[in-house]
Amino acid sequence: MAWAPDRPAARGPATGRGAATGRGEAAGATALEVLRALESGPRGLVEAEADARLARHGENVFPGRRPDPWPRRFARSLRDPFTAVLLSLGLVSAALAAWGTACVIAVLVTVSCVLRATGEHRADRSAAALRELVATTATVRRRPAEPDAPVTRELPVEQLVPGDVVLLAPGDLVPADLRLLRTTGLTVHEAALTGESAPVTKDTAGDLCLQGSSVVSGSATGVVVATGADTVLSGALPRNPGPRLPGPFDRSVNGIAWTLVRFMLLTAPLVLVASALLRGRGLETLPFAVAVAVGLTPEMLPVVVTTALARGAALLARGGEVIVRRLPALHDLGAVDVLCVDKTGTLTQDRPVFDRAVDAEGRDDPAVLHWAAVAALWTLHLAELPAPDALDEALLDADEERGGGADGVEGVAALPCGPGRRIASALVRVPGGYEPGSGYEPDGPEPVLPGNVRTLTGSRGRRPAATYVLVVKGAAEDVLERCTRVADGTGSPGAGRTLGPADRARLAARADALAESGLRVLAVAVAERPASAGPYAPEDERELTLAGFVGLRDALAPTAAEALTVLADRGVAVKVLTGDHPGTAARACRELGLDPGEPLTAARIDAAGDAELALLAARTTVFARCAPEHKARVVRALRTAGSTTGFLGDGVNDLAALHAADVGICPRDGVPVAREAADVVLASKDLTALGRAVVTGRRSTGHIAAYLRITLSSNLGNVIAMLTAGLLLPFLPMLPAQVLVQNLCFDAAQLSLAYDRPAATVHERPAVLRPRALFRFMTAFGLINAAADLATFAVLALTLRSAGSTGGQAAFHAGWFTENLLTQALVMLLLRAGRDAAERRAPLPVRLATTGLAVVGLLLPLSPLGPPLGMTPLPPLYYALMTVVLTLYGTALAVARARYAKGPAAQLPGRR
Repeated sequence: MAWAPDRPAARGPATGRGAATGRGEAAGATALEVLRALESGPRGLVEAEADARLARHGENVFPGRRPDPWPRRFARSLRDPFTAVLLSLGLVSAALAAWGTACVIAVLVTVSCVLRATGEHRADRSAAALRELVATTATVRRRPAEPDAPVTRELPVEQLVPGDVVLLAPGDLVPADLRLLRTTGLTVHEAALTGESAPVTKDTAGDLCLQGSSVVSGSATGVVVATGADTVLSGALPRNPGPRLPGPFDRSVNGIAWTLVRFMLLTAPLVLVASALLRGRGLETLPFAVAVAVGLTPEMLPVVVTTALARGAALLARGGEVIVRRLPALHDLGAVDVLCVDKTGTLTQDRPVFDRAVDAEGRDDPAVLHWAAVAALWTLHLAELPAPDALDEALLDADEERGGGADGVEGVAALPCGPGRRIASALVRVPGGYEPGSGYEPDGPEPVLPGNVRTLTGSRGRRPAATYVLVVKGAAEDVLERCTRVADGTGSPGAGRTLGPADRARLAARADALAESGLRVLAVAVAERPASAGPYAPEDERELTLAGFVGLRDALAPTAAEALTVLADRGVAVKVLTGDHPGTAARACRELGLDPGEPLTAARIDAAGDAELALLAARTTVFARCAPEHKARVVRALRTAGSTTGFLGDGVNDLAALHAADVGICPRDGVPVAREAADVVLASKDLTALGRAVVTGRRSTGHIAAYLRITLSSNLGNVIAMLTAGLLLPFLPMLPAQVLVQNLCFDAAQLSLAYDRPAATVHERPAVLRPRALFRFMTAFGLINAAADLATFAVLALTLRSAGSTGGQAAFHAGWFTENLLTQALVMLLLRAGRDAAERRAPLPVRLATTGLAVVGLLLPLSPLGPPLGMTPLPPLYYALMTVVLTLYGTALAVARARYAKGPAAQLPGRR
């Protein structure tokens, strides 16, 4: 494809001395003019000059976002809304001289920010390690000194400079923007730049090969005209993509944080007012009011969230399949209920396979495949193509499998496809003639072909003299316009009836119908030609007889069907966004067991308003003929419709959609700009690995939801009991130091929840932290916890006769402290992740943590640390009555949990 200066990717000429000609000028100039402007030549640069240019222009690397230094990551973590709430509480505690509380909060915030910054830094290093697995060398021609002969060697692509002469071969990645000097049958994939999956033919008439494309077939030599930041690929990166919309994690955490802020702002004044009105206390109750607000706050939330997400990301990274570059993206991945993918490379391989060959009437006809294979073989041989393209390879494979061929056919001349030319033709000689079914062995020796050219075997026939047959295959409309007859089924290359306007319309409709069914369609035509000593030219491709059509389909990715089934079982709907024909995408979906429904084309997307598109996108599976702007708009529409949307893309044309999605996903061999824009990097473009990452994200979300359920319900119950006791008792129900120690013990124990085994049902549906469901849960179970605390007060009233004395106060504090830790241990066991937590045995870390919590609650008042903390040993009657209270409390929790389990999934936080 020739360079087009008005293409969006090409924003004017490159800058810098080495790219002085500019990409647009390089495309329009002759090869000699380009070499002169770059002060280079066909023999390449001298090593000394190349080194000087490298020092002047810098390395040939993508000017991506530099990884943030660790201090900046740490500072960014402090902007988390919940961390801000904790910092505010810490400052208030410090202002009131509650140094213990202030220090604990400072430690928790520091630990959380360190874990998050370290996890993201580790993810960036893992992503960099994945990039190193991609080939990073180029074949370059250079000279050791001015008079020396050129030497061809492998060179790291980072060391390429403008003026270097690069050699390309099949499978090579184009390492920089090149102006082609020589080509031999060169075709390249430019899907990463344009989204077009079909290979593009290149020649030396001003063609450029751009960084990010890859060589499919043929070979070439080119001179580097732009490197690094001057390439089209680098220029395609949006300079100001705008702020990214908050994802599910950000929305959930913000919702929870602001709800808790409202509770805290209400709680502290309520305590002060009630104490002043009922007990006549003044500002001396302010430390207690702050302690109550702190008691409501799940201060370990940043640590638990970071630990759960970092552990999940580390498990994926150790598997070598998925790198999570931004920790909140793991939660968002677990919340994904719509995944947008391209067809090519994800659902299908970038390789066509033969599907059918039909004659002009639509009947199966192996002769049509035979003639197409003959044209493919001799075009490959006579046009000196180094290897067949993917379509020709499929034709040759299919014909060989079916035993067709032309052992006695000799190639005479061929014209391959080229820029602006969508047909290929071969003139072949059939010694002794060709008449299928006669059983004749051809006269004369078989042609001797080069070792790398495949032979075809098949039917033979007799005709009085050798016959020259012209075979043409290519785009249906281009072949049809060269045909004057249509084959009549006799098998003779020239036999047939004349084509009329009605016949042409009918044949064009047949080709369109094949394309609508999802096939790539090639028309095949033949014609007998007399022997000629003149050169074979495109003008000879006329007055042909249409033999029929060949249909090819995309080979399915081997793991795609299984991956789609797994994703469907996990509640993830897959949407296909492709630039291909709607029939092609729909066929691939059907073959993989995915109902394509009615495809939505780019024209329909353009015609729909935003609100209408949101409705259409929610019920559509296949979006065809999509340009980059259509993909981004569909992703935004899906988010507007309420879906948490992931987008898997690997090219420059996918940047806008990657930025618009809740979770941007890119394989490691995607272009650098796409990898930089992605939240998640895959080792390969395999949906199976993505399915496992989704499960890991849901498991991490389940751990976070379990922590919030347990902490908020327990804390709410304690706050209600603390407010009640503060109004009824002539002394503070719990000292600030006791609140601090209790919270530290509970917080440390809850770190074990990151190692809990989630219920099997956690994998079935998308998981997201939902504040409303969470606070409904918190209210119900918080009231049960408050009832247990009030029952404890009654127990203490029965066992302690002198509640107003100093010893009575210490015993009350000890009794409530013990009950709090014991009930929190029960809550950890019964309200863990999943609906069947009560029936599942807790893993060892959780059992050890809850046991330790109970032991501290029982022994601390009896230890030497009890008196300094204002606690004293309790009488035996207390423990006997407390056993009854705990039994009733555990029963109430189990019954309430079972009732929640019978309700819809929407009742449980962390589930959709």
